[in-house]
Amino acid sequence: MLGGAGILLGVAAVPAQAAEVSYKTECIPPAISGLPAVQGTTKVQITAPAEAKVGDEVTITWKFAQAASKNPDVLDLDKDTVKPSGTLKAGGAQTASIAMEGPRQNPAIPKNSDMKLSDMTGKFKLTAAGDVTLTPDAYNINVNKPISTDTKCTPKEAVGSSATIKVTAAGGGSGGSTPTPTPTPTPSGEPTDSATPSPTGSGTGGTTGGDDGGSTGGGGQTDFTGKQVSVAYACKTPIGDKNATSPVQINARKSGGSYALTVKFGTSVMDSPADIPADSVKPSMEVALGGADKGTVHVEGPTNSGPIKSGDPIEVPDLKGTYKPGATGKSTLSPGVLTVMALGTTTTCTPATSEVSLTLDTSEQAGGASGGGSSSSGSGSTGSASGGLAETGSDSHSALEALGLVAGTVILLGGAVFTFMPRGRTR
Repeated sequence: MLGGAGILLGVAAVPAQAAEVSYKTECIPPAISGLPAVQGTTKVQITAPAEAKVGDEVTITWKFAQAASKNPDVLDLDKDTVKPSGTLKAGGAQTASIAMEGPRQNPAIPKNSDMKLSDMTGKFKLTAAGDVTLTPDAYNINVNKPISTDTKCTPKEAVGSSATIKVTAAGGGSGGSTPTPTPTPTPSGEPTDSATPSPTGSGTGGTTGGDDGGSTGGGGQTDFTGKQVSVAYACKTPIGDKNATSPVQINARKSGGSYALTVKFGTSVMDSPADIPADSVKPSMEVALGGADKGTVHVEGPTNSGPIKSGDPIEVPDLKGTYKPGATGKSTLSPGVLTVMALGTTTTCTPATSEVSLTLDTSEQAGGASGGGSSSSGSGSTGSASGGLAETGSDSHSALEALGLVAGTVILLGGAVFTFMPRGRTR
């Protein structure tokens, strides 16, 4: 019994009861970690009122005596960065899935040590008389720094009930007919605080036409807003291959026969995982042309103007360049190969598929892009990308060591910073 566990009840009820149950569990770490599934044991204590009446709304507490997975040997977790959520199954006289959630409260958790998870609570309205059993089910562990990641844990064996509520009818006595059918509430899922959003590709501004992205419209229009598309990138980094998905939008402003392009990766911000020196991270992209025109247009963003301290937000810059059409007709623009230069290393990300963000009614210009690449006049070009994945790596061992100081390659994607953590120790 957990004296003073503090189970709250919508109305006065018989004092709370608590019991511990353990079960084999499989936990799947976030894909970005590259870590394998973890097989462990979860130990949970469910606290609930021993007795209640039909119509009462009770608050139930899920206390972790032991989580199935530890904090792996990758990085220390800061105080108040871990948030659990999960599902509690009700059975017997009433069946339901009860959404449970805990606050983001935890002590600092060193590498390779036990996870310290806060207590989860959930509310449950009783609608049927009889014995209602409570059984822990799947749960999720969200960590919001240096980026938001989820570890999902599910039972790998039948789990025994941890608590039972004896529910009596409103007029007294248990069992018998119930006044209303037993509903099956739908859990609210496993809520997390993700710093990295995943838009569905619906755009704003401009007119859209099916899969052609934003359209030019007509008349004397000069500003054209593209559709935001979700791009799945395959990235080659100095520490291995990684995948990431990013929302991207291409906008254009007409000036004479050319267009000033702006590529946006959203407006959200991620905190820096470590100190990053000034002028050390620079993104660029080869916008892919289609329809009437062919080739690519080089766009790039500025380097970080000042140093970024660990824990400070990193704002994703817009990528800019000039498009001079090489053909007359409807020309499409799609997010292409993305390159990030960081501390002497290069990471190249290639889209798995090409999705049009913007369609323009173009007129051929002398020296335009059709059939080849077109680069902006700005300095710091990283070179064109025409076809396959570019070579990646660093010029020296010392550059890789410097990269390790910022906890891996920093990729500017989707209004967030994806940090690929090295799996082994720095050699």
